[in-house]
Amino acid sequence: MKKVNCDFSPLKQTLKEDIHEIITALQNNFEAIDNDNNCLLSTFEKIKEDFLNIEMKAATFYLNCYLSPFTDKYSELSVCVQNLAKLKHGGLIVIQREDSLDPLIKPGIQIEAELTHSLLESIFFPGNPLHDGAVLVNGNRIVSAANVLPLSGRNIDDKKLGTRHRAALGLSEQSDALILVVSEETGKVSFAINGNLYPVTTI
Repeated sequence: MKKVNCDFSPLKQTLKEDIHEIITALQNNFEAIDNDNNCLLSTFEKIKEDFLNIEMKAATFYLNCYLSPFTDKYSELSVCVQNLAKLKHGGLIVIQREDSLDPLIKPGIQIEAELTHSLLESIFFPGNPLHDGAVLVNGNRIVSAANVLPLSGRNIDDKKLGTRHRAALGLSEQSDALILVVSEETGKVSFAINGNLYPVTTI
C-alpha cells in the first residue's frame, strides 16, 4: 500500500482555523442559551452552513491525500473538474489505485495518452461519443474512455443522485478506486471512495 501524503499545510491550517471558529461559536451559544431574550435559531443556521463549508474543504483536503500517491496530475484533474463544473458538463473520472479494475469495468475505447485537463474536457464535451461513460486514469495516463461502471446496489433515497453518482458509488463499493463526479444538472463536484460520496469545493 502506497503511503498517503497529507502534507497540504495551507489547506490544513485553514481547516483548523474554521473548526476553531465553530467551536467558539458553539461555546458562545452554550453560554447564551440561558438568556430567554436570545433566539439562537439564526445562529444555529449559520453554524450549520459553516459545518457544510468545512465538510467541503475537508473533502478537498483528503482528496489531495488520496490522489497524491497514485498520480502526479492532481492539478490537471482539478482544473478539469473546475472547468466542467463551470460549464455544467457532466464528468466521471476513475483514478485506479491498488486494486485491479479489469473485473469490474466494462471496457470502452482505448486512449493511452498523457493526462491533461484539455484532453479530459474534450472527452466530456457534450456530443462527443465518449462523453457518457467513465474515463479510466492509471498513474499519469488516461487509459480509456466510455467505460461502463457497476451501479450501486444500495437503495439510495437521494433522488438528486443520477446515474454517474450511482456508478461512482458502485465502483467504490467494490474497489479502492477514487471516482470524481461532475453533475451536469448542478455543476457540483463530488468524489466517491469506500462506498461514500463527498462534495468538494471547486475554488
